Amino acid sequence: MSSSNSLIASPNDHRRYLYLTLDNALRVLLVEDKHSSEAAASMAVNVGHFDDPASRFGMAHFLEHMLFLGTEKFPDPGEYHAFINQHGGSNNAWTGTEHTNFFFSIHADAFEESLDRFSQFFIAPSFNLELVDRERRAIESEFSLKLKDDVRRIYQVHKETVNPAHPFSKFSVGNLETLGGEQADLREELLAFYREHYSANLMTLCLVAPLSLERQESLARQYFASISNHNLSKSYPDEPLYRKEQLCQWVQIVPLKEQKRLTMSFALPGIDRYYRHKPLTYVSHLLGNESPGSLLSYLKEQGWVNQLSAGGGINGYNFKDYNISFQLTDRGLQHLDDIILASFEYISLVREQGLEDWRYQERSNLLALAFRYQEQIKVLDLASHLSINMHHYHCEDLVFGDYRMDGLDKAEVLTLLDMMTAENMRLQLVSQEVDTSNRAAWYHTPYEVKAFSAGEMARWRVDGIRAELKLPEPNPFIVSDSQARPDKAGAPVPITVAEAPGYRIWHKKDDEFNVPKGHLYLSLDSEQASPTPRHAALTRLYVEMLLDYLTEPTYQAEVAGLSYNIYPHQGGLTLHLTGFTGNQETLLALLIDKARERNFTQERFNIIKRQLLRSWYNSAQAKPISQLFTSLTVTLQRRSYEPRRMAEMLEDITLEDLHEHVRSFYERIYLEGLVYGDWLEEEAKALGKRLSHLLSLVSSPSGESARELIDLRGNGTLLRELSIAHQDSAILVYYQSPVANPQKMALFSLLNHAMSSTFFHELRTKQQLGYMVGTGYLPLNRHPGMIFYIQSPTAGPLQLLEAIDEFIADFSYAIMQITKEQWEDTKSGLINQIMEHDANLKTRSQRYWSSIGNKDYGFNQRELVVEEIEQLTRADLIRFMMQKMRTKHCDRLVLFSCGEQHRHQQPLTSDKMITDLRSFKLQADKFSF
Repeated sequence: MSSSNSLIASPNDHRRYLYLTLDNALRVLLVEDKHSSEAAASMAVNVGHFDDPASRFGMAHFLEHMLFLGTEKFPDPGEYHAFINQHGGSNNAWTGTEHTNFFFSIHADAFEESLDRFSQFFIAPSFNLELVDRERRAIESEFSLKLKDDVRRIYQVHKETVNPAHPFSKFSVGNLETLGGEQADLREELLAFYREHYSANLMTLCLVAPLSLERQESLARQYFASISNHNLSKSYPDEPLYRKEQLCQWVQIVPLKEQKRLTMSFALPGIDRYYRHKPLTYVSHLLGNESPGSLLSYLKEQGWVNQLSAGGGINGYNFKDYNISFQLTDRGLQHLDDIILASFEYISLVREQGLEDWRYQERSNLLALAFRYQEQIKVLDLASHLSINMHHYHCEDLVFGDYRMDGLDKAEVLTLLDMMTAENMRLQLVSQEVDTSNRAAWYHTPYEVKAFSAGEMARWRVDGIRAELKLPEPNPFIVSDSQARPDKAGAPVPITVAEAPGYRIWHKKDDEFNVPKGHLYLSLDSEQASPTPRHAALTRLYVEMLLDYLTEPTYQAEVAGLSYNIYPHQGGLTLHLTGFTGNQETLLALLIDKARERNFTQERFNIIKRQLLRSWYNSAQAKPISQLFTSLTVTLQRRSYEPRRMAEMLEDITLEDLHEHVRSFYERIYLEGLVYGDWLEEEAKALGKRLSHLLSLVSSPSGESARELIDLRGNGTLLRELSIAHQDSAILVYYQSPVANPQKMALFSLLNHAMSSTFFHELRTKQQLGYMVGTGYLPLNRHPGMIFYIQSPTAGPLQLLEAIDEFIADFSYAIMQITKEQWEDTKSGLINQIMEHDANLKTRSQRYWSSIGNKDYGFNQRELVVEEIEQLTRADLIRFMMQKMRTKHCDRLVLFSCGEQHRHQQPLTSDKMITDLRSFKLQADKFSF
């Protein structure tokens, strides 16, 4: 066993690291995190769908699924998932092109036992013959779930139009067709694939725990040293992603959702070797600029483009697609040549004038500052991320590699820029208005491929750079260094520092995370925000117009790590501003000034309105379960509305209507704010006074807007059917607490925690009802609640509801059968989840802001809920279920849609169907707070 401790870590990182290699060649990174009550593990295996046999597409993905379903030491297929869940953890896995990643988190007390279970995946999986057919049906459900997902549909066209000898061309997910045949034969192929590809020398393990490095090393040796090392080496085909004939091509694709997108894609070599200087990060920094004179600014002024992103695209062992993507306007679709030529001119501008050290240093400084004040992330995310980094970076850069920019290497940048030519380009056009003659396999996406014409190549030739295009000026918001102030907080939780009729400001100085950053939340309540669908549509349009209007003046601040978001809620809108505190007030002043100007032009109004309409109409193309989740809040919240209903209202709205709405919105305002982070109390008080003065100029004080929630008591089982064009059926069953107190929060959250893994195992794994199966604790407007949901390719709504009801009816017996120790473990697992230490400033700020929204002014609701959980017995939970859920006539809401392939089945009907949502919401009793 060899080890190294030369990792470069952030000065703000309290964790300790140790990198070592076990005798079986398994590379291991150990992370000691004394601040965490959770532990996590992640195994990244250098095997992905590129390794699938030509006769078995989806084999790597299928193997990933099968590894969860029992091992020789722990044969019960549901035991691993149940153990992790019982001890307050979570687990998942994914299969990519060249890697498969397995990961979990759990309370630290159960870490060793979980490692024993986890390591057996890679030592002695059972590959139970009886489960082969069941799990390939789960793969089929996963495939079916995404049949109408445009991302998947477009991805498949990409695969079909590359070099067929390159492994990227393989169908990655798999389904019943590709994984067909006799179970026994498939199992033998699965075993052979496992033996041929899974080897310790191709694996990287990361452990994160509040245990010493010495103890973790002992655990790694004890549980993972037995993984077999077959000394395998990776050798993917030395084939280019694109042959010459696959370049210089248009790939035109018809999506299901209405969208217009152009992507310029340049074929580059693999880029792992460039990570120390990050030349493409630098190029993207310039091409993706959004300030005046930028490519995006120019194209928006012409009315051709709404958004631009530079730098995305697939990448792998010998390829990188460098993408410049444009969200087109309707006019932009008629000006493709102009957009492409302007882009080539900007690339020329970067090549000729952009290779300057100070520009590179700006980007480098931002990453250096981000690294110095690196905020901690959840242990699960950290373990997964680092285990993948171990396949890409040298040992010392496992943490630092993402941030490293060692200086401008002009030769590297020019080498890559020289490949950004029309001769080395493919163009992808996604629009419902293109002509096609082909259909992609598996997803049936209509598409067309055609070569660039000589005329197009001539029109894209750069003869000069138009005067409107300019490189960005030096960024005044970038600071080379920043320091967190050592002042201690005056109180353990936020306190009110400014209050008067119409507003209240909360503040807390952070003295734990030691970063010079702050989070500022400002919520504006207005009775004019959303009393009707038309008002709600106008408020949403105002937010979108404002965000669009602010793009250019705030872009440099965003680049410098000062970000903001504006979003609507039931009572109005919220501004959330975050970043380094030195310039936060400057940005806030800029935002307020620009928001008050409201100089919206007719042209941008037309474009943003069209964009919003497209988004709302496209919501009908979302997967059924997502539409049911949206409809749950729409059905129950008085001031939430269906996207299509708001779209109907928006169709006839004019710019004058918008200006009038903004005027009335600000007539009477209630402001509530939170200032948290590296802000001093006197600064928060001064900010409160300035905000109060600004409000007095435009508004009269108001009270908070009411948040009304439908009261389901006395209605029995209410049903609402949604008409959704999809082959799958879907159902969502919601139970509501009429009382919003810690005891009911404890009961609902504990019931969900106790049920979730069993529900998943019973209805997804055993009954194979669908891929999207689960339960959830869901509070709405402070009222606790619980949901059960399924999206199914195999069963209609009636069968799904019967399966859920049968599960609920039987679950009290399952609770009775568990041991006292298991019951206490279940409770402590949930308590650990609820009381999980905030990982960073952002998580803490979100918790404080959520408490303010829930009127938890003591900021101790979770402690009160935990006290209730500690006292709950199994009898309490069973009694609660009997009262709340055991009868089919209990108060609840059932939302469902019937899949196209289930229309012949017996329908789900009732005399309590909600057929007119508007009148139902008007007439129903409501809770208000």
